[in-house]
Amino acid sequence: MTNTANVTPPRKRHVFAIVAGNALEFYDFLTFSYFSIYIGHAFFPSHDPMLSLLASLATFGVGFATRPIGAVVIGSWGDRKGRKPATIFCFALMGFAIVGLAFTPSYASIGVAAPIIVVTLRLVQGFALGGEVGPTTAMLIEAAPANRRGFYGALQGASQFASTFFAGAIGYVLTATMAPDAFAEYGWRIAMLIGALVVPVGLFLMRDMPETVHVPAEGEPDRRALIKSNMRVMLLGLAVLGSATVGVYVLLFIPTYAMQILKMPPQSTFGATMVVGLAGAVLSPFTGLASDIYGRKKLMIGFALVTLVLIVPGFVFLDHFRTAFALLGVALVLSAGHTGGGSVAIMAIPEAMPPAVRSGANATVYAVAIAVFGGTAQFNIAWLIKHTGDNLAPAYYWAVAAIIGLVAMALFPESAPAVLKRRAAR
Repeated sequence: MTNTANVTPPRKRHVFAIVAGNALEFYDFLTFSYFSIYIGHAFFPSHDPMLSLLASLATFGVGFATRPIGAVVIGSWGDRKGRKPATIFCFALMGFAIVGLAFTPSYASIGVAAPIIVVTLRLVQGFALGGEVGPTTAMLIEAAPANRRGFYGALQGASQFASTFFAGAIGYVLTATMAPDAFAEYGWRIAMLIGALVVPVGLFLMRDMPETVHVPAEGEPDRRALIKSNMRVMLLGLAVLGSATVGVYVLLFIPTYAMQILKMPPQSTFGATMVVGLAGAVLSPFTGLASDIYGRKKLMIGFALVTLVLIVPGFVFLDHFRTAFALLGVALVLSAGHTGGGSVAIMAIPEAMPPAVRSGANATVYAVAIAVFGGTAQFNIAWLIKHTGDNLAPAYYWAVAAIIGLVAMALFPESAPAVLKRRAAR
């Protein structure tokens, strides 16, 4: 049976390579969202700016369609053949796609071929990222001592938020140093290419990365039976991650929301992106470590409750004041609250699954949750704002998702070894 025994644990530089590679892949995938207004103008020109934005966000959502496919194909490959080859393949594929997007000519240059190429490359990105989450999260958990799985697993969430911070920082610097017309024409392409430059470095660091799971030549486990026996965990995980991903993509939508709906200047909106990313990157390891001591469920539920209480008041405050201080303050508070529960959930779900199906099952749950709820969130929010005229639509949308997530968290099994050990000793 597939197991993690007698496997050489990765060195610190290998763990760093996994985390850095994950951050880069999310940077490449999410950059499309951060610069959606400019991408909409380049590939989906329209006399109505909101229609152009909706087309761009719809294309952003298209990338989520292939994430479940990548999860099933590459995630299960990571269970059968090992985490390392699956991780490296996804990393290289994502690099290819981001370079292609950066160099795709605009609609004005090649007509309808431009949006076709962009949509195709988004599908490639989705396939790569859908397959990447399973093996990389499994590697982090399997590389960790049992009493530090929360900390190691939370590095997955930290790396995702770090990518948000760097995207915001790059966007801020570029908008501050380039003329508005120049940035709209090619500044966002520079941001994408900066991410692509890290690909060779990541591949170099991963070259001698050891496996964290032992895959036997004979005696393959009955994966269907294992998945069936863990179906309750997978369904609850789907609800938890679906709720969490709505929160993430509402947070990532705040810069576009502030710029397009509240008519705030670009520099302050990219500052909000930096705040969201920095809060998540800094807090994730600490909440992961706390979950090793106090348990996964307590951390998830506690932070989710705090966030739920603050969502609507936060957006009311932002809509009323519309200042850089209000924007940064709301982004900081909401991202800090959401990060606490989300970073724990990302690793609690695969931790609760057996190693033989951990990569594929976790990747599938994650990808389906992201595709169904995350990929549609920003489009749905923009659509609701356009057709209701209510600037608080993002808050209501997120609040409903947060309530669903809380119910699922309450039903989710505890998986922290320290907590389970204390219970067994009673």
